[in-house]
Amino acid sequence: MGGTMDGTKQRRRGDTRQRIQDVALELFAEQGYEKTSLREIAERLEVTKAALYYHFKTKEEILVSIFEDLNRPVEELVEWARQQPRTLETKQEIIRRYSEALLAAAPLFRFMQENQATVRELRIGEMFKTRMLGLRDILLDPDAELVDQVRCVSALFTLHAGMHVMQDVEGDPEDKRRAVLEVAIDLVTQAHRGARDS
Repeated sequence: MGGTMDGTKQRRRGDTRQRIQDVALELFAEQGYEKTSLREIAERLEVTKAALYYHFKTKEEILVSIFEDLNRPVEELVEWARQQPRTLETKQEIIRRYSEALLAAAPLFRFMQENQATVRELRIGEMFKTRMLGLRDILLDPDAELVDQVRCVSALFTLHAGMHVMQDVEGDPEDKRRAVLEVAIDLVTQAHRGARDS
């Protein structure tokens, strides 16, 4: 019986943590990170500040936890990709999987895009940069021409830009996502072929 109760307590604690993250990200998006206080997050959640402190002591702790949770698929992708041969098929699969990870973490990446100055000052800025460099290094061929290196990096940024720029373009969201993905895969394909031809 003790095991079930422990499991229930753990699940409830996890649900509260998730609710805090969701509400905090919602408030950060609505009014900006700097203008959002822990008190406002607690009020929106209808909990005391002490209850919020049980899970997170600062806004940055909340943001870092959101980043770590939503970015876990990217970490797993980097680890998987490091084990794979540097083939065109692997690079295309990396781009596909990264596109899916971005979609799952869309609210966080929107926040990061709209709050770039804040993100640079916080720990998540450096964490994000490190993960992006990891993906870049996996996609790049060591001896690639500069133009092909630019294509690989541009493929990643195409996926990021597509999340934001394409919101203002008419059309079905899934069609737009597929179009952005197609362009990113095309860039990696060109870069890979260019590296093989040189």
